[in-house]
Formats: sequence, C-alpha cells, structure tokens
Amino acid sequence: MTVPEATRGGLRPFLIETFGFWPQEGIRRWPLHRARLLRSAEHLGYPSDPQRLDAQVAGLSAEMMKEEAPRRCRLTLDDEGSVKIETSPMAPHAGPWTVELSPVRLRSDDLWLRIKSSNRALYDQVRQQIARPDHEVIFANERGELCEGTITNLFVEDAQGRRLTPALACGLLPGVLRQTLLDDGFAEAVLTLADLRAARKVWVGNSLRGLIPARLKAA
Repeated sequence: MTVPEATRGGLRPFLIETFGFWPQEGIRRWPLHRARLLRSAEHLGYPSDPQRLDAQVAGLSAEMMKEEAPRRCRLTLDDEGSVKIETSPMAPHAGPWTVELSPVRLRSDDLWLRIKSSNRALYDQVRQQIARPDHEVIFANERGELCEGTITNLFVEDAQGRRLTPALACGLLPGVLRQTLLDDGFAEAVLTLADLRAARKVWVGNSLRGLIPARLKAA
C-alpha cells in the first residue's frame, strides 16, 4: 500500500496506539496493537525496532503493576522511529451512547483512514464539537456507506441476527477491537443509514473502551 505524503505543521504525522492497562491483566490485545503499529510504520517507511518497542512496553507494564486502577495508555511512534508512551487515568465510558450521522463525507480511497496517526484533524474537530462524552458522530463515504466514528468503530446486529461492521474498503481504520470481533464471528458488510435505523442492536467501540451499546439519535 502506498500512502501519499501528508504533513502537519511541517512535520510528518506520527503513529498512535491507544490501549488500556489493567493491573491484574496487563495490556488488552497488545499483540494486535503491536502488529498494527509495525505494519503502519513499514507502509510509511518509518524506522522501527520491534525489540526496543517490546522492552519499552514491558518496562511500562512493570511500573503500572503497582497501580490499583486501570490506566489509559497512548503510544506514539514518529518518522525517526522514536517511541513515547503517556498514561492517564481511565475515564468512565458506560453506555448507551447516542450516535448521529455527520454531514461530512469521507473518501473511501483515502488511505490515511486506514492508519491510526496524528493526521486526523477532521476527527478531532468534530469530536471537540460533541456536547457530551457519551455521544458519537458516525461518518459515511462519498457513496453514503457508513464508515466509523470519531474515536470508535461501528457495529450492528441486523434483523436476521447477523453481527456486522462496515467493510474496510468503505474507508475506515482497521480497529483492534474490530479485528477481535471479526475473529469472533462478526462479518464485514456495506452498511447505510437505513441499515443503522433498522438494526436490532447498535454498538460503537474501540480497544480502550470495549464494546459500548449505542442508539441512533432521534431525527
């Protein structure tokens, strides 16, 4: 995959992985986060050192074992291969969340949508405009196919009981929780607003927050 050059303030975007740490469990889904980070670095031509990365994460995990509460972790890798990890308290995120459709359309051929990076000005702008932390805005692409939220992937159960998530080709991030659910029986599908309205169940989620029940905002 060839990704076009993008800059932010004259700097190339840095890669991001956000995940949770639980003292009695460690980092959930770390192998998937690690694989996505290294894959993205390879696509962008960023240097990376898997052994050094593993050592940094292991050191962080050892330190956080002393914590009594879960922690939010944000790992970044820049275009020189430098890795930084910041932690903060885990914010509550109980559902249900309310979701609505954004009038802004994504381009399904934008390959940056498939890489978790700092090249996400639109997502940050829309997220800042959301009035409540338990609200989410879902984007669709130029064909009206649902993609993802500002910080979550989208999941539904349709009238036939099939559990579905928007197909990667629609233009979205291959989320770590999304991959876990695909491995557990969810399937990719092209979904529209009509499908969202007709769904028996709706969820949004990511690896940090898990799967959160959601409902479509009333028109």
